[in-house]
Amino acid sequence: MIKLCGFAVSNYYNKIKLILLEKGIEFTEELVTPSQDAALLKRSPLGKIPFIETERGCLTESQAILEYLEDTYPAHPIYPADTFERAKCRELIHHLELNIEMHARRLYKEAFFGGTVSDETKEQVKELLDRGLKGVGQLAKFSPYITGEHYSAADCVALLHFYFVGLATKKVFGTDLVALHIPQAEAYLQLLETRPAVQKVVADRAAAFAQFLK
Repeated sequence: MIKLCGFAVSNYYNKIKLILLEKGIEFTEELVTPSQDAALLKRSPLGKIPFIETERGCLTESQAILEYLEDTYPAHPIYPADTFERAKCRELIHHLELNIEMHARRLYKEAFFGGTVSDETKEQVKELLDRGLKGVGQLAKFSPYITGEHYSAADCVALLHFYFVGLATKKVFGTDLVALHIPQAEAYLQLLETRPAVQKVVADRAAAFAQFLK
């Protein structure tokens, strides 16, 4: 059985958790926090989360884990069947993670953890997010899902990143940049939240975040 290791505050942990739930894969969870502890480094070479434990060993990096789960458990596929549409799904994931969330996380210190971010950093991040969100808005279909008619891995990723990026930019800039550049996002997220797996992940995330802030 798969063991998912990490904690439910992490978008990338929740990405894998949601994939596991949507694909109907049995799994257990182990609370693990990032560190440079020698025991953790044997399981995750950079001390990062999430990672999974399988019968054949550990696997790190959320996108590699997603691909492994899709290849190993082909029932309930989370990618489109058509090769070009699968590539478009991966394209969206790439943009969501590298051109949006990676930049937005520079704001999290101030948005969520009581720290401060320099005005220069805020200016840089806002410019990058404006560009990245416009790009995703151009690629996304929202008909009704982000890649088209069928729910996919890109929806699992968009759900998590739209939430945190919108919340962080609202707190730091006074404007939800996701809503500003992607006006369909609110209705889209409401649609996703009708799914039982999404409801489970959202509820667990809220509980974990409340505990984390204590």
